[in-house]
Order: sequence, then C-alpha cells, then structure tokens
Amino acid sequence: MQTGSGRERRRHDARGLVDVLPGERPAAPVLLLALDGFVDAGSAVRLLRDAALADGGGRVLAEFDVDQLVDYRYRRPLLTFERDRWTALALPRLDLLVVADEAGQEFLLLTGPEPDVQWQRFVSAVELVVRELGVRLVVGLDAVPLAVPHTRQLGVTVHSSEESVRAGQAPWFEQALVPGSAAHVLEYLLAERGIPTAGLAVHVPQYLAQADYPAASLRLAEVLEHVTGLRLPTGPLAEAAALVADRVAAEAGASAEIQEMIAGLEQQYDRFVLARATDGSLPSGDELGAEVERYLAEQARKDE
Repeated sequence: MQTGSGRERRRHDARGLVDVLPGERPAAPVLLLALDGFVDAGSAVRLLRDAALADGGGRVLAEFDVDQLVDYRYRRPLLTFERDRWTALALPRLDLLVVADEAGQEFLLLTGPEPDVQWQRFVSAVELVVRELGVRLVVGLDAVPLAVPHTRQLGVTVHSSEESVRAGQAPWFEQALVPGSAAHVLEYLLAERGIPTAGLAVHVPQYLAQADYPAASLRLAEVLEHVTGLRLPTGPLAEAAALVADRVAAEAGASAEIQEMIAGLEQQYDRFVLARATDGSLPSGDELGAEVERYLAEQARKDE
C-alpha cells in the first residue's frame, strides 16, 4: 500500500515529464484525450481530432518529454534520406494543445503517441497540469469494433465518474473485461483522485473497422456536444461520410453474401435494442472484449 507521502513524491517526480509553457490559458476548460496507439476502429478518433485541428492546429500549452515515455525501438521515428544525406527527422511529440470549437469556445486536446512506459508517472504529470489549469472535465475518446450493422444509428457507450454526465445515458453492457490503455488508466486514476472524468466510445461495425469510417466520427462529435457543449467542426467529415456510405452501399448491393450478413446483424441488433428498452437486459460484454482483442491482433499484423 502506498502512503500519502509516497504519492506526493511520485507526483513531484512527475514534474520532470511535462513543461507548461507561458501564455494565455482558457478558463475552466474541458480536456479531450485523443492519443494514438490503441483501439481506434474506423479511425474515428483520429478523423475527429484532425477535423478539430484543421483550421490552425491549436496552440501548444504543455509539452511532455517523449524520450521518457516512448520506446523508439517499437515506434521507430522516420528519417528522410535524399541522394547522399539525411534531410529530415520526424520525432514524436506528445503535446497539450489549446483549440477553439466552432463557437469559439476553447478546450484542451492531448495528442501524440500513447506512452509505452511509466503510465502512473504520466498520469501524475497530467494531474499536475489538470489541477494547475483548472480543468473541469477530462473526456477520453474511443472507437471500438462491434458486431453491429452500419444501417442503424451507431451506439456510443458513455461512462463517467460524474452522475450528471451519466444521467439519461442507458448502458450497453453489464460488464466487460478489455485490454487497458494509457488513456483509460488516466481516466480511472484521475477520477480516483477526485478529478471529474468521462469517456465516450462509439461502436463501429467490425467489417468497417480497418478503414476510415467518418460516420463514426460524426456520431462521436454529436454525443461529445451533448456531454460537454463543445461543437467540433464536422463539415468535411459529413462529406466524407456520404462518400463512404455510397461505396459501402454499392459493395453491399453487389454481393448477396454481404447483404445476408448485414441482414443478420440488423435482426440481432434490433432484438437487442428491443430487449434493452423493455426489460433492461444487457449482454455481459464478452463480445466487446473479443472484438477488441481481434482488432488489436489485426492491427499488430498490419504493423508487422
């Protein structure tokens, strides 16, 4: 069991991981977690993050020391070689940005690679920054693959340490055991330390999880606005989603096998929604864990 003084030593030591830069700070902002490296089915989080940064890229408010957090042998940085010399090096960055939504409301966005090591120290470093900046809510963004049809509204699992965020949000699973991520650990431990946290996980059809699926980003943005009031720019995402929908419809229309699969998923999904609405029965979450494990295995094979 770690004593209070031990926790304080760890938090003090965590100051060596992050550097808060001088400059204007937003008042009581929301912090969105949009790290690379874990489950992002349909690239929904990445697409939404890119949309949020499209107009200016945001202003760096804090920099994390990636040399202490990233395993370069696992995430080897890319260098550009031209004829007879190196001309560029793309080192990773883990930054806290100040970004404005469509209404001009400023929020914070944590971007960069998921830390490979020192997760608890990383959490303590984020905690220091969160307390210093007066963050009112930390929100993790996720996109998980599930056996759901694209022809129904995409579900979003909303979870939070705050009753006000959970209110009116019907759960999708009774219990699930899934692989953790640095962002999930961050969300859990910050809540344990009294900092309000929440998480949004959009459900992406597993047969579309390996390609960009902007419809999932749109759904994530919709629920994010409901929970936080933030209005992220979604115009380009809507256009891209329409193009993808046309391609998926064309491919499905050309294959009786795909049509049969989708029809089966629709029936399964409709039965689940009906049972959820009438008697509140929920699945155990084993399916979610299995789908996430399969997705991670596919990503690992692609990386190799």
